[in-house]
Order: sequence, then C-alpha cells, then structure tokens
Amino acid sequence: MKDYMIRAIAAGGQVRAFAADTRETVEYARAAHNTSPVVTAGLGRLLTAGSMMGSMMKGERDVLTLKAEGSGPVGHYLVTADSHGNVKGYAANPDVILPANAAGKLDVAGSLGVGLLTVIKDLGLKEPYTGTCELITGEIADDITYYFATSEQTPSSVGLGVLMTKENTVNVAGGFIIQIMPDATEETISAVEEKITSITSVTGMLEKGMTPEDILQYILGDLELEILDRTEVAFVCDCSKEKVSKALAAINKEDLQGIIDDGEDIEIKCHFCNKTYGFSVEEMEKML
Repeated sequence: MKDYMIRAIAAGGQVRAFAADTRETVEYARAAHNTSPVVTAGLGRLLTAGSMMGSMMKGERDVLTLKAEGSGPVGHYLVTADSHGNVKGYAANPDVILPANAAGKLDVAGSLGVGLLTVIKDLGLKEPYTGTCELITGEIADDITYYFATSEQTPSSVGLGVLMTKENTVNVAGGFIIQIMPDATEETISAVEEKITSITSVTGMLEKGMTPEDILQYILGDLELEILDRTEVAFVCDCSKEKVSKALAAINKEDLQGIIDDGEDIEIKCHFCNKTYGFSVEEMEKML
C-alpha cells in the first residue's frame, strides 16, 4: 500500500489533526542515500513531519523547508515538501554510527547535538516566512512541537517514529500532529492531553498495524473525529539535467573555464535524491 496522510478535525473544529504512514518514503530515502540506521531515523522523522506540515499550506506552488542543524556528527538534516504530499530530503553526513541511547533506541538527538530548527515557508511572496527555534531535545518531534508553540503560537503535540528491521531497512515509519485551535474549551484540551499521554510510541502503534485513521481515531475518536481528506505521500525530487546545467552555467566564467581546461568530463550529484548528471567538455564549452 502506498504511503499516505490524512487531515482531520475534531470537537467541531476545536482541534485539527494530521497523521501519516511514510514507510515507503523513508525506505526510498534510506536506499537513495545509503543512510546508517540512526540517520535513517532522523531523516525519516523530518520527512514525515515535512509531509504533514506541507499539507498545511494552501498554495499550489507553496514550498516548505525544514532544516535541523546542530553540533552533532550528522551536521544537518534538510527536507522540503509541497502541499501535495511530495517530499524530499537528505542528511549532510549519511554515514554516522552511534551507540544506542539510554533508552536503548537510535540516538537521533546525539546525531544532531545542540543547534537550531529552521522552518521556511515560500508562499510566493517577495520574502519567504522564516521561523527558528532551538533544538530542545534533538528528537525532532519535541523540537517541532516547540516550534509550533513559540513561532506560530499554536499548542501542538507531534509524534514521529521510524523503526528499523534487523537488516537495517525500514520496518515502519509515520507520525501525527495534533493542534489545539484558539476556541478550544478546557474540556476538549484535557481530553486530548489525556489521550496523548497514554501513547507509548508511534512505532508501537504502527507495528500493531494501526493506520493513520486508527491513530487519529484512538486520540480523537471521543471528540467527533471528522476526516477531511487523504493524500498520497512520496519521495519526489524534481531535479533534471536541464536544471543542473543552468546551475552549472551560472557559476563564475573563470571557474567554468578552469573546469573545461582540465579536459575531463564531470559528474554532478543532486543532494536530495543522489542522482548523478554527467557533462562533457563539449557541453560545458557551449555553456560558456
């Protein structure tokens, strides 16, 4: 079954919610970048969050960028998403190997270290919206929850998870975002908080075979949950040789001439999908 996410409301619009199953998307990223297990977990969580946060945007061409950057060995995770469920991303250092954390789980926080989470929304205006907050735990879900509270003043609960197999492929991946709207009553808030605190882990729910619908039903089923729509999620990169050639042609003419003078064909990789594009000396001469 293809990855997908759902968008819903509850309690007559006092709560809005998102949930996603992203196993295939995260597995695609793992295979494309040959990421280590801890990097797969970190990148997978951010890809999942990006897919849901992207769906919050309304414009056809709106683009969301999430960057978690810290002092840890991974350097940074970077993800972009649109409003149609298309998401892509990479880790600066995909090969990080770390021992398990104190809870015996993949140490995503250790891979990131101390740093910042940056959210950029390109809504087609002159300047994109940019929000930044500290990485309070480095576990991604906690950091995005903190971002919503501090930068968008929206009380939220974010749950994200990636579970690996013994063969280091992706077993399950997904998550949810629950947001309290300004008109929510104390009764509604208490009911949501009680359910959220009873969740032990997102991966545990997914391992049991729970779908995004099941997850939101568990959390919000007592509050008249209403599912609004369902959107497929996939790792989609829009790179092409034409786009890469434009970027190559835009570099300093002296630098491009230096590459040509070396007399050798070159290859350029896309950061997001790792696809390689080759350019011959003749092609570069035409650019010049």
